[in-house]
Amino acid sequence: MEDYNDTPQARTKLNPFLSAWIHPKQTARYMIDEKSIGFAILIMSIGYIGSSLSGLIDQEIIADFSPWLMALLCVIFAPIVGIIGTGFSTLILWLFGKIFKGTSTFSDLFKALSLTAIPFIVLIPLYLIWLITSPETLMNTSSIETIPWLLLITGFVSFVLAIWSLVITVGVVAEAHQFEIWKAILTVILPSIILFIIFFVFFIILMFGIIGISMM
Repeated sequence: MEDYNDTPQARTKLNPFLSAWIHPKQTARYMIDEKSIGFAILIMSIGYIGSSLSGLIDQEIIADFSPWLMALLCVIFAPIVGIIGTGFSTLILWLFGKIFKGTSTFSDLFKALSLTAIPFIVLIPLYLIWLITSPETLMNTSSIETIPWLLLITGFVSFVLAIWSLVITVGVVAEAHQFEIWKAILTVILPSIILFIIFFVFFIILMFGIIGISMM
């Protein structure tokens, strides 16, 4: 990833939905300097539709719902989930970025991090096709003996997009906080490591507690 010092006139020609894939730092700067919070919410709302649709896998509890109703609910709740999810991520990455003397404001980082939702837009047509053509296998992937071909495709694409979104996240954090890529990587990875340790310790304590109670 490169550092960009484009003029405002050059940045206004960017299309975030396209440029974020290859030039996340340049696009992050464009979002910070040229775009509003409302535009950032629009981006994450569209991206989170794909993420919400992917969350329907193996949700047997709503298997009796109409596929169109489930698709509509995903569209309705996507902005809410997007704002909450991106807001939480922004808070964590903003605080950890300060450890490395990052300079971004919360609102600037929030706008820039909306770009990480763009890769998941690709999931929208894939999951809509699966939801419409075979909702029973989407809601219960173990309902048939053979693995649904759509599960293989969406699973692989989802994995690739998650990696790409992570790459965008690193570039966005580096640009917003105005520090080196290695600091951005640490800013992104450290919270995950800390949360993993906390949950692991909690799990161990819980297991010993259950064992202790069962031996009483």
